[in-house]
Amino acid sequence: MATKRRIQEAFPFDESPRFLIRDRDAIYGVDFRERVKHMGIEEVVIAYRSPWQSPYVERLIGSIRRECVDHVIVFNEAHLRRILTSYFRYYHESRTHLSLERNAPVPRRVEHPSEGKVVAIPQVGGLHHRYRRAA
Repeated sequence: MATKRRIQEAFPFDESPRFLIRDRDAIYGVDFRERVKHMGIEEVVIAYRSPWQSPYVERLIGSIRRECVDHVIVFNEAHLRRILTSYFRYYHESRTHLSLERNAPVPRRVEHPSEGKVVAIPQVGGLHHRYRRAA
């Protein structure tokens, strides 16, 4: 019952994803599967004992844990939402990704040494920083 409610709360305004990739955990019972079907989401169930089949989700969850949540004390749900919103802004706008040739998903321009001294701009409450040249 709780999982069914969580999927509804995750996508409350008819903005549900097209697909849901999930494992074969017993938590996804009949009620959950019916709710997902009613929401128009196609379920893709990975093979038995094969977490490597959902590598993108596993990688993202691992990054969130290692780079953010493992380093803070969360007081409540609202606090966690603020932390994660800040982390996702950092993740998309500042954090370098090797697959993007060491750029961020939101591309950054190259700043030349003549543009000034490098300064650190704290992000995610000082947990991470963005480095820019001061004008």
